[in-house]
Amino acid sequence: MAVRKVRCPQCGNESPWAPENPWRPFCSERCKQIDLGCWASDSYRIPVQDEKNEPGSEVTDAAGSA
Repeated sequence: MAVRKVRCPQCGNESPWAPENPWRPFCSERCKQIDLGCWASDSYRIPVQDEKNEPGSEVTDAAGSA
């Protein structure tokens, strides 16, 4: 059976998807460490819209009145 190849999420090179590759889906330990560093430094973030800018939303004060 042929070993399935996937693209490394970090560098884009082909990487074997097999138990023999301890860094899968990455191609190397280096790519895995770079990705981990990006997570640790908050480089990967999901953009969030501020609720105050959405149409129809009301901003309330601490007492709960609009």
